[in-house]
Amino acid sequence: MMDQESNEIVISLKKRISELISLYQKSKEEKESLIHEKLELMEQLETLSREKKELEHHYDTLKLAKSLAGNSEDSHQAKLKINRIVREIDKCIALLNR
Repeated sequence: MMDQESNEIVISLKKRISELISLYQKSKEEKESLIHEKLELMEQLETLSREKKELEHHYDTLKLAKSLAGNSEDSHQAKLKINRIVREIDKCIALLNR
């Protein structure tokens, strides 16, 4: 009688261990899948961030062009902005020449 109970316990334990191993494998595969998905999303975020910067640059350029073609007040603002940019470039050149 004890042998049969022992066998049943061992069989039950083997079954539970097998189930745990199976769950572990599934969790491991899911983790790897999520890591891969995370990397893809990070790449996508980086690409979208670059695109956003490019679009912002194009927008600023268009805004500047529009202000140059616009009325005198807009032209004055554009000239001020151009002067500010030229001063910044001059500062950069001075720093590079050091």
